[in-house]
Amino acid sequence: MPYDLKEVAAISGMPGLYRLVRPTRAGVIVETLDERATRSVASARNKVSLLHEISIYTQDYDQTVPLAEVFDRIRQHYGEDFALTNKSDDRDLTSFMETIIPDYDRQRVYMSDIKKLVTWYRLVSTALPYDAAPETAAPEAEETAVEAQPAQEEAPAKAPKAAKSEDTVETAEAKPKARAKKKAE
Repeated sequence: MPYDLKEVAAISGMPGLYRLVRPTRAGVIVETLDERATRSVASARNKVSLLHEISIYTQDYDQTVPLAEVFDRIRQHYGEDFALTNKSDDRDLTSFMETIIPDYDRQRVYMSDIKKLVTWYRLVSTALPYDAAPETAAPEAEETAVEAQPAQEEAPAKAPKAAKSEDTVETAEAKPKARAKKKAE
């Protein structure tokens, strides 16, 4: 997907979206996606929802649309000019949702969810880069796989280093024995 949402999270009790920096004992260090980029700790009490795990319900009970795909559809349909906000009229928001996902489940997707979607898209579109060429990533992956094969051929050249480490293990085993004799005397 064009937006990389793997490290972006919504945290209960904290407004806005956050980028995960690193875990700590007490929770997770997060950084806001706004201009200030302030860091704080989200405690273990807070529920951290990663955006790449969130989906929108559809009429088909077994099928959902991932949030990254929804953001991509919004970007394709509206481009850079996205005028809706969470303060927009409810009719405008429902028509927006029908445009983006025509078969969304109207009973399980509430108006608050649509408002949250609009707010999140505005934050993500301003804070994260949009990768417009996801199709070119597949040929690059093939090239890196071809480049990885010569690296495997070089692996036997590194075998003598392993032999040196075995020699040091033998000398390390010999040294404690010598020290033990000195202590015993």
